[in-house]
Amino acid sequence: MAILEVHNVTMKFGELVACNSISFNVEEGAIVGLIGPNGAGKTTLFNCISGLYKPSGGNIFFNGEEITGLKPYEIARKGAVRTFQVVRPLKDMTVFDNVLVGAFLYSRENRIAFEKAYECLRLCNLEHLKDKIAGELTIGGKKRLEMARALATNPKLLMLDEVMAGLTTTEMKASVEVIQRLRDHGMTIMIIEHVMEGIMPIADKVIVLDGGVKIAEDVPASIVKNEKVIEAYLGTKYSKRYREKKVERTDGGAYT
Repeated sequence: MAILEVHNVTMKFGELVACNSISFNVEEGAIVGLIGPNGAGKTTLFNCISGLYKPSGGNIFFNGEEITGLKPYEIARKGAVRTFQVVRPLKDMTVFDNVLVGAFLYSRENRIAFEKAYECLRLCNLEHLKDKIAGELTIGGKKRLEMARALATNPKLLMLDEVMAGLTTTEMKASVEVIQRLRDHGMTIMIIEHVMEGIMPIADKVIVLDGGVKIAEDVPASIVKNEKVIEAYLGTKYSKRYREKKVERTDGGAYT
């Protein structure tokens, strides 16, 4: 069952067409990757889905209800929440208080909001940092804090914008583990990502944009062999290495 349906979404800025008639579905419980070169329209598409932009054309449905043009807070209350590529923690507040801000969208009752905040800290491996000032976290910690704060709103769909960019190998592994844990708890996740080693082994499906147009939508094993994708984004060197290495999936299999 599709939790998110995007039908012919177009976003224009004057004469510039940032997204051109893009359509796809996100199935409930799936991890869907959204990739493409810089300027492909990925974040613009996220902005349209999350309500920051009103699309110039097309329709967006969430849980069977049209959300096209709704305000961000209205869409968040319906259960579709996103993070941002540039992290913006409330830097002078503690990690716990940052997450609590999101939890109060979930419930106005103190006890329930506090319990939700603690739960999200545990899921995102931040419980031991709950009293730390958010501005003092590493970039990896700040990105997990963004996830925890969004998660505290109790979303059905979590949209993550480059949560692995700029991370060390250890930090990336921690983020991947968090994403898998969230999926195991029933979360549907859509991820904009440039770090292929992070997204390809965990994604159920990958959507590729180039120049504001969807050029491919398939399982990762097919995406890395798609000639249009290789030409536009991955490059022949990456594709060859990826196929030869047989990157392992999280279910114990491998892409070949």
